[in-house]
Amino acid sequence: MLPFRLVASDIDGTLIHDDGTLGRQTIDVIRALPVPLVLVTGRPVRWLRQLYDQMPEPVPAVCANGAVVYDPHTDEVLRADPLSVDLLLEVTKRLRDAVPDVALAVEVDEGRKFWYEEAWPVRWESDTDLVRVLAGPEELTSVPAVKLLARSAQYGPDEFAELVSRTLAGFAETTHSSKSSLVEISAAGVTKAAGLAWLCERRGIEASEVIAFGDMPNDIPLLTWAGHSVAMGNAHPAVRAVADEIGRTNNEDGVASYLRKVFNL
Repeated sequence: MLPFRLVASDIDGTLIHDDGTLGRQTIDVIRALPVPLVLVTGRPVRWLRQLYDQMPEPVPAVCANGAVVYDPHTDEVLRADPLSVDLLLEVTKRLRDAVPDVALAVEVDEGRKFWYEEAWPVRWESDTDLVRVLAGPEELTSVPAVKLLARSAQYGPDEFAELVSRTLAGFAETTHSSKSSLVEISAAGVTKAAGLAWLCERRGIEASEVIAFGDMPNDIPLLTWAGHSVAMGNAHPAVRAVADEIGRTNNEDGVASYLRKVFNL
């Protein structure tokens, strides 16, 4: 009997090295895994190709912190749970009132497009048809968004995350996965755990049959839901506190090292 029926792994800071590459040991373990691997990430769909190009074959992904479940073989979004326009209006108003310097952006079209305010620091993507600056503040809330993102220059990462969480309590899910003051906001009830639970239910897999890996606070719902959880050696203190075990760092191929022992690979 195999110890688990599914492996769930975060990407950044977990499965890949800090330079964005997939280690040789990790590639070999992914190829040899006797059970399915599912990526469970804060990334949008459009950011998966860089990783898929390094993998033996693409695998399903729970994206945008649980708001999107994606099948790479058909390029189909199996499930999307966005913030509605009405909720975006309420949430953005609360954020602007609480954080005068807040800069906002949204993942729209199931995470295939990114719209950002002029004050938003675009660090990883250049303007294309998929990534563009908003024409005005009203456009930010013109369509449903699978994720709302907020930045501030006034606060440290954990301090800003706590402030946004208090501001939006009861209205939306808030989390963070960056070392900068960036908070990720989803519809109420949308988490990595909820997205993966939906996919597992379709496959007849129980939470107790899942082993999960992560490194940042947005991974906490996933790690507490899974039957067994492993925090990376480089994980945020809050993640280390909830995990069943602490593994090696992402730069040491920590996921692969752990799975090799678990499945005798």
